[in-house]
Amino acid sequence: MRNVAIGFLGTQLDMGRMKRWKPTVGLCTDPGFPLDRLELLHHARNIGLATGIKAEIEAKSPLTEVRLVEMNLDDPWDFEEVYGKLFDFARSYGFDEDRERYHVHLTTGTHVAQICWFLLTESRHVPAHLIQTGPPRRAGDLPKMDVIDLDLSRYNALQQRFDVQARESGDLLRGGIETRDAGYNALIDRVELVAGSSDGPILLTGETGTGKTSLARRIYELKLNRRRVKGRLVQVNCAALRGAEARPMLFGQRRGATGVAGSERTGALREADGGVLLLDEVDALGWDEQSLILQAIETGRYHPVGADHEVTCRFQVLATAGTDLAGLVAQGRFRPDLFAALSLWQFELPPLRDRRADIEANLTHELARVEGLLGRRVGFNSDAAEAWLRFATDPATPWSGNFRDFGGAVLRLCTLAPRGRITRAMVDEDIAALHARWQAAERNEDAQLVAEVLGPEAEVDPFDLVQLAHVLRTCRRSASLSAAGRSLFAVSRAQKATRNDADRLRKYLARFDLDWAAVQEG
Repeated sequence: MRNVAIGFLGTQLDMGRMKRWKPTVGLCTDPGFPLDRLELLHHARNIGLATGIKAEIEAKSPLTEVRLVEMNLDDPWDFEEVYGKLFDFARSYGFDEDRERYHVHLTTGTHVAQICWFLLTESRHVPAHLIQTGPPRRAGDLPKMDVIDLDLSRYNALQQRFDVQARESGDLLRGGIETRDAGYNALIDRVELVAGSSDGPILLTGETGTGKTSLARRIYELKLNRRRVKGRLVQVNCAALRGAEARPMLFGQRRGATGVAGSERTGALREADGGVLLLDEVDALGWDEQSLILQAIETGRYHPVGADHEVTCRFQVLATAGTDLAGLVAQGRFRPDLFAALSLWQFELPPLRDRRADIEANLTHELARVEGLLGRRVGFNSDAAEAWLRFATDPATPWSGNFRDFGGAVLRLCTLAPRGRITRAMVDEDIAALHARWQAAERNEDAQLVAEVLGPEAEVDPFDLVQLAHVLRTCRRSASLSAAGRSLFAVSRAQKATRNDADRLRKYLARFDLDWAAVQEG
């Protein structure tokens, strides 16, 4: 392939003022770097010097073609002008990477030009390597020449450092737990990429107890480590933002608002200036409070209570939600513009029952955490550990409260462990207690759901209650009556010659005077 170099004329260096060394001439006459063509950029007023350098190169390296390219820069130290001119040059240049290998000569030109060359080559607008040349160290030595390839994957040591940093960031977001679930690990890798390179809002959704708030705090730590923020993490419990207290909590309050000494409040937004505002349980915000916070998020401007003038602050936003916000928007219970503002980056944390492969690693982590709380070592007897892991990883174990149930179970076992040993009897007793709690909660949830749809006065047999509640949940998460029917009759439909799942489901709902619309609205 032919070697092609592009570079500025050195208005000082190419006059030979440094040990009579001329970088542009030296570039073209290096015996270890045969150069086929040089694109020499120069100002019109320097045409005399450029013509002289061209003649000198042609005399010393006859096989090197020198093209003089006029580029008039009014101010070679003006970044916008230099970058713009070089960008236009790159767009109009016919790069032929199949036949030619391109190099940018960094030694000549201003520091601004060097920065612009770097940006254009790093972004591949100029598909080239960078070349740095220097005068010979001693008489008789050849001039120095270094070729810099911006493909960092070629530099093993650098790549290993990047890999270490990526692993450290992933470990931070995982809380130091060696997770094995492929889906969860892929999610964390994406969160790490977004949090480390974007200042946009991040929305974390998932069931109660899936670790949304803990992950949000670790995202803040990652941003702090990456120097994307300098300020504090300010956590706001959105469920507490109600009524007259909402504005002072968010925006702060001046003394003049009440006339009472000591009534001044800074407000969460001011405290988060330069840092991160964490809107925890944002789905619990009332409609009026949603309106209050939307403008502040979008503009960073607001009026503290009792203030005459607007205040400006800059902060990044993290939010958590245990309810499907898109569903709340469809029901008219959450502002679509606020949802759009918060969900630039949205990640749904999976429930613990979908992460069975991570249970053993999380058990090890929880044991270490509880040992720190209790100030003593605790461990399972071998039969107890086997029984507990068998229960915890059983697909029939619902883990309804996710890590809250999980962490609570470990804490109870460790606290009650005689002489720091968890026995099989203790494990069996706690498993029975968990099952009883989950069943009671499920019965209560079933009753609430059926009452929500049929009305509080409706009377339903216990046998029908469980079945109807399951049907209602399936209908609400399905896109259509037919889709819900296919899910509910998945086994029996395979045994029928004709399948009309929608009609079967319609007839079932009619037994309770229900139709598809009533189920969705209820």
